[in-house]
Amino acid sequence: MPIQQPSNQIKLTNVSVVRMKKGGKRFEIACYKNKVQEWRTGVETNLDDVLQISNVFTNVSKGEVAKSNDLQKAFNTSKVDDVVKEILKKGELQVGDKEREHDLTSLRKEIATMVAEKCVDPATQRPYPVGMIEKAMAEAGFSVKVGKSAKSQVSETLRLIQSGSTLPIQRARMRIRVVAPAEDGERLKERVHALGEKVEREETGESWEIVMLIDPSQFRAVTELLQECKGSGRVETLTFAATADNS
Repeated sequence: MPIQQPSNQIKLTNVSVVRMKKGGKRFEIACYKNKVQEWRTGVETNLDDVLQISNVFTNVSKGEVAKSNDLQKAFNTSKVDDVVKEILKKGELQVGDKEREHDLTSLRKEIATMVAEKCVDPATQRPYPVGMIEKAMAEAGFSVKVGKSAKSQVSETLRLIQSGSTLPIQRARMRIRVVAPAEDGERLKERVHALGEKVEREETGESWEIVMLIDPSQFRAVTELLQECKGSGRVETLTFAATADNS
Protein backbone atom coordinates (compact mmCIF):
# COMPACT_ATOMS: atom_id res chain seq x y z
CA MET A 1 0.00 0.00 0.00
CA PRO A 2 1.51 3.36 -1.00
CA ILE A 3 2.42 5.81 1.73
CA GLN A 4 0.23 8.90 1.72
CA GLN A 5 2.11 12.19 1.98
CA PRO A 6 0.53 14.89 4.16
CA SER A 7 -1.43 17.25 1.93
CA ASN A 8 0.11 20.34 3.55
CA GLN A 9 3.74 19.24 3.08
CA ILE A 10 5.77 21.64 0.97
CA LYS A 11 8.33 19.93 -1.20
CA LEU A 12 11.15 22.21 -2.31
CA THR A 13 12.81 21.28 -5.58
CA ASN A 14 15.62 22.96 -7.48
CA VAL A 15 16.34 25.01 -4.35
CA SER A 16 19.30 27.21 -3.54
CA VAL A 17 19.76 28.35 0.05
CA VAL A 18 21.27 31.73 0.92
CA ARG A 19 22.53 31.90 4.51
CA MET A 20 23.50 34.79 6.72
CA LYS A 21 24.66 34.89 10.32
CA LYS A 22 23.73 38.01 12.25
CA GLY A 23 23.13 38.84 15.88
CA GLY A 24 24.41 35.42 16.88
CA LYS A 25 21.74 33.60 14.87
CA ARG A 26 21.54 31.93 11.48
CA PHE A 27 19.00 33.08 8.90
CA GLU A 28 18.23 31.39 5.59
CA ILE A 29 16.03 31.96 2.55
CA ALA A 30 14.95 29.41 -0.09
CA CYS A 31 15.55 30.61 -3.63
CA TYR A 32 15.25 29.22 -7.13
CA LYS A 33 18.54 27.97 -8.51
CA ASN A 34 20.36 30.53 -10.71
CA LYS A 35 18.01 33.33 -9.64
CA VAL A 36 20.27 34.54 -6.81
CA GLN A 37 23.03 35.61 -9.19
CA GLU A 38 20.47 37.19 -11.54
CA TRP A 39 19.13 39.25 -8.62
CA ARG A 40 22.63 40.33 -7.60
CA THR A 41 23.52 41.44 -11.11
CA GLY A 42 20.23 43.25 -11.62
CA VAL A 43 18.91 40.90 -14.33
CA GLU A 44 16.05 39.81 -12.06
CA THR A 45 14.16 42.46 -10.07
CA ASN A 46 11.00 40.58 -9.04
CA LEU A 47 11.48 39.10 -5.57
CA ASP A 48 8.65 36.60 -6.14
CA ASP A 49 10.60 35.09 -9.05
CA VAL A 50 13.67 34.65 -6.84
CA LEU A 51 12.13 33.14 -3.69
CA GLN A 52 10.57 29.70 -3.51
CA ILE A 53 8.87 30.74 -0.26
CA SER A 54 8.47 34.36 0.83
CA ASN A 55 9.76 33.82 4.34
CA VAL A 56 12.92 33.81 6.42
CA PHE A 57 14.04 30.57 8.04
CA THR A 58 16.53 29.53 10.65
CA ASN A 59 16.77 26.21 8.82
CA VAL A 60 15.27 25.80 5.33
CA SER A 61 15.71 22.04 5.15
CA LYS A 62 13.75 21.56 8.38
CA GLY A 63 11.20 24.26 7.56
CA GLU A 64 12.00 26.20 10.74
CA VAL A 65 10.77 29.78 10.29
CA ALA A 66 12.63 32.64 11.98
CA LYS A 67 10.76 34.48 14.74
CA SER A 68 9.75 38.10 14.19
CA ASN A 69 11.50 39.29 17.36
CA ASP A 70 14.74 37.60 16.20
CA LEU A 71 14.48 39.44 12.88
CA GLN A 72 13.88 42.70 14.70
CA LYS A 73 16.91 42.22 16.94
CA ALA A 74 19.25 41.19 14.13
CA PHE A 75 18.05 43.42 11.28
CA ASN A 76 16.26 46.26 13.13
CA THR A 77 13.10 45.35 11.23
CA SER A 78 10.62 42.50 11.16
CA LYS A 79 9.54 43.20 7.58
CA VAL A 80 10.26 40.00 5.72
CA ASP A 81 10.92 41.64 2.34
CA ASP A 82 13.52 43.99 3.83
CA VAL A 83 15.28 41.14 5.60
CA VAL A 84 15.17 38.96 2.48
CA LYS A 85 16.78 41.69 0.39
CA GLU A 86 19.63 42.08 2.86
CA ILE A 87 20.22 38.33 2.97
CA LEU A 88 20.14 38.20 -0.84
CA LYS A 89 22.68 40.99 -1.03
CA LYS A 90 25.10 39.96 1.71
CA GLY A 91 24.37 36.30 2.43
CA GLU A 92 26.40 33.29 1.38
CA LEU A 93 24.97 31.02 -1.31
CA GLN A 94 25.10 27.44 -0.09
CA VAL A 95 26.27 24.95 -2.68
CA GLY A 96 26.50 21.19 -2.17
CA ASP A 97 29.64 19.25 -3.12
CA LYS A 98 28.04 17.60 -6.15
CA GLU A 99 26.50 20.85 -7.35
CA ARG A 100 29.78 22.70 -6.83
CA GLU A 101 31.68 20.09 -8.84
CA HIS A 102 29.05 20.21 -11.59
CA ASP A 103 29.26 24.01 -11.75
CA LEU A 104 33.08 23.94 -11.84
CA THR A 105 33.06 21.33 -14.60
CA SER A 106 30.57 23.35 -16.64
CA LEU A 107 32.58 26.56 -16.19
CA ARG A 108 35.83 24.78 -17.10
CA LYS A 109 34.19 23.40 -20.25
CA GLU A 110 32.85 26.84 -21.18
CA ILE A 111 36.32 28.39 -20.77
CA ALA A 112 37.92 25.65 -22.89
CA THR A 113 35.29 26.15 -25.59
CA MET A 114 35.93 29.90 -25.72
CA VAL A 115 39.71 29.36 -25.89
CA ALA A 116 39.18 26.88 -28.75
CA GLU A 117 37.05 29.41 -30.62
CA LYS A 118 39.64 32.18 -30.29
CA CYS A 119 42.89 30.26 -30.77
CA VAL A 120 44.74 28.17 -33.34
CA ASP A 121 47.75 25.94 -33.88
CA PRO A 122 50.45 28.41 -35.04
CA ALA A 123 51.80 25.92 -37.59
CA THR A 124 48.51 25.08 -39.33
CA GLN A 125 46.35 28.07 -38.34
CA ARG A 126 43.59 25.59 -37.57
CA PRO A 127 41.58 25.52 -34.32
CA TYR A 128 42.07 22.77 -31.77
CA PRO A 129 39.25 20.49 -30.56
CA VAL A 130 37.90 21.51 -27.16
CA GLY A 131 39.16 18.23 -25.67
CA MET A 132 42.78 19.11 -26.53
CA ILE A 133 42.37 22.53 -24.92
CA GLU A 134 41.01 20.89 -21.75
CA LYS A 135 44.02 18.53 -21.62
CA ALA A 136 46.40 21.47 -22.02
CA MET A 137 44.59 23.36 -19.26
CA ALA A 138 45.02 20.36 -16.94
CA GLU A 139 48.69 20.00 -17.92
CA ALA A 140 49.30 23.67 -17.14
CA GLY A 141 47.66 23.36 -13.71
CA PHE A 142 44.64 25.50 -14.53
CA SER A 143 42.04 25.97 -11.80
CA VAL A 144 38.67 27.64 -12.27
CA LYS A 145 38.11 30.92 -10.45
CA VAL A 146 34.65 30.69 -8.93
CA GLY A 147 32.66 33.90 -9.15
CA LYS A 148 34.35 35.05 -12.36
CA SER A 149 32.75 34.61 -15.76
CA ALA A 150 34.21 32.26 -18.35
CA LYS A 151 34.88 35.18 -20.70
CA SER A 152 36.97 37.02 -18.10
CA GLN A 153 39.20 33.94 -17.63
CA VAL A 154 40.00 33.26 -21.30
CA SER A 155 43.08 35.51 -21.68
CA GLU A 156 44.65 34.26 -18.45
CA THR A 157 43.93 30.66 -19.45
CA LEU A 158 45.63 31.16 -22.82
CA ARG A 159 48.72 32.64 -21.17
CA LEU A 160 48.83 29.69 -18.75
CA ILE A 161 48.57 27.14 -21.59
CA GLN A 162 51.35 28.93 -23.49
CA SER A 163 53.69 28.95 -20.50
CA GLY A 164 52.75 25.74 -18.70
CA SER A 165 51.80 23.16 -21.33
CA THR A 166 53.39 21.53 -24.37
CA LEU A 167 50.56 22.58 -26.70
CA PRO A 168 51.65 25.20 -29.27
CA ILE A 169 48.87 27.79 -29.36
CA GLN A 170 48.23 31.43 -30.25
CA ARG A 171 45.32 33.79 -30.57
CA ALA A 172 43.67 33.50 -33.97
CA ARG A 173 44.36 36.58 -36.06
CA MET A 174 41.62 39.08 -36.81
CA ARG A 175 40.94 39.91 -40.46
CA ILE A 176 40.20 43.59 -40.97
CA ARG A 177 39.63 45.99 -43.85
CA VAL A 178 41.03 49.51 -43.57
CA VAL A 179 39.72 52.19 -45.93
CA ALA A 180 40.96 55.79 -46.13
CA PRO A 181 41.30 58.59 -48.68
CA ALA A 182 44.28 57.94 -50.98
CA GLU A 183 46.22 60.89 -49.59
CA ASP A 184 45.79 59.68 -46.00
CA GLY A 185 46.58 56.11 -47.04
CA GLU A 186 49.90 57.16 -48.54
CA ARG A 187 50.77 58.88 -45.29
CA LEU A 188 49.57 56.12 -42.94
CA LYS A 189 50.19 52.85 -44.73
CA GLU A 190 53.67 52.18 -43.35
CA ARG A 191 52.39 52.51 -39.80
CA VAL A 192 49.31 50.41 -40.60
CA HIS A 193 51.53 47.72 -42.14
CA ALA A 194 53.63 47.68 -38.97
CA LEU A 195 50.54 46.81 -36.90
CA GLY A 196 49.57 43.88 -39.12
CA GLU A 197 51.03 40.42 -39.59
CA LYS A 198 49.97 39.64 -43.16
CA VAL A 199 48.62 41.85 -45.94
CA GLU A 200 46.11 39.88 -48.00
CA ARG A 201 45.06 42.63 -50.40
CA GLU A 202 45.94 46.28 -50.96
CA GLU A 203 44.56 48.67 -53.57
CA THR A 204 44.92 52.38 -54.22
CA GLY A 205 42.57 54.42 -56.40
CA GLU A 206 40.44 57.29 -55.24
CA SER A 207 40.77 55.65 -51.85
CA TRP A 208 43.31 53.38 -50.21
CA GLU A 209 42.06 49.99 -49.08
CA ILE A 210 43.90 47.18 -47.34
CA VAL A 211 42.75 43.79 -46.03
CA MET A 212 45.10 42.23 -43.52
CA LEU A 213 45.47 39.93 -40.54
CA ILE A 214 46.34 41.43 -37.18
CA ASP A 215 46.78 40.25 -33.62
CA PRO A 216 43.48 41.18 -31.89
CA SER A 217 45.47 43.21 -29.35
CA GLN A 218 46.45 45.62 -32.17
CA PHE A 219 42.88 46.48 -33.18
CA ARG A 220 42.66 49.52 -30.92
CA ALA A 221 45.98 50.84 -32.23
CA VAL A 222 44.68 50.62 -35.81
CA THR A 223 41.45 52.45 -34.95
CA GLU A 224 43.39 55.16 -33.12
CA LEU A 225 45.66 55.59 -36.13
CA LEU A 226 42.65 56.07 -38.41
CA GLN A 227 41.49 58.98 -36.25
CA GLU A 228 44.13 61.04 -38.07
CA CYS A 229 41.83 60.83 -41.11
CA LYS A 230 39.35 63.05 -39.25
CA GLY A 231 36.32 60.86 -39.91
CA SER A 232 37.21 59.87 -43.47
CA GLY A 233 38.86 56.56 -42.59
CA ARG A 234 37.24 53.42 -41.25
CA VAL A 235 38.11 49.95 -39.98
CA GLU A 236 35.85 46.96 -40.61
CA THR A 237 36.18 43.59 -38.91
CA LEU A 238 35.75 40.88 -41.55
CA THR A 239 36.59 37.86 -39.38
CA PHE A 240 37.01 37.90 -35.60
CA ALA A 241 39.03 34.67 -35.61
CA ALA A 242 40.66 33.97 -38.97
CA THR A 243 41.68 30.32 -39.36
CA ALA A 244 42.78 28.10 -42.21
CA ASP A 245 39.18 26.90 -42.36
CA ASN A 246 37.68 30.34 -43.03
CA SER A 247 40.47 32.06 -44.95
